[in-house]
Amino acid sequence: MGGFTLLELLVVVSIIAVATAGVSFALRDSSQTQLERDAQRLAALLESARAQSRATGVPVRWRATAQGFRFEGLPAQALPERWLGADTLVNGSATLQLGPEPIIGRQEVVLGSQAQGGRTLRVATDGLRPFAVTP
Repeated sequence: MGGFTLLELLVVVSIIAVATAGVSFALRDSSQTQLERDAQRLAALLESARAQSRATGVPVRWRATAQGFRFEGLPAQALPERWLGADTLVNGSATLQLGPEPIIGRQEVVLGSQAQGGRTLRVATDGLRPFAVTP
């Protein structure tokens, strides 16, 4: 009779448990990754709002709110108004003027994470180039 011993089964189960734990930690979205994702998304949203402002000739402002942020001057629900991460916040009070002029002044928003007290990312433009994320 060929079968597995109890020791062999325990070894296989242990290997599966370790592999499963490794995969679950690799797939978990850390607050650091979440902050970077929110910053990249905000840069893209700001560029989208800036393009819409130039196309329509209507001034657009971005403001941070307690629940997320708001684009003033665009139709309701035109762009998202919430962060992807629940612990993302804006450091300081931020209001950005996004257009309709093709060249805007130097502007920036500093994002932080409640989970990571000291870590911040800047979403900024010099007025000519697109918004970009910098540490």
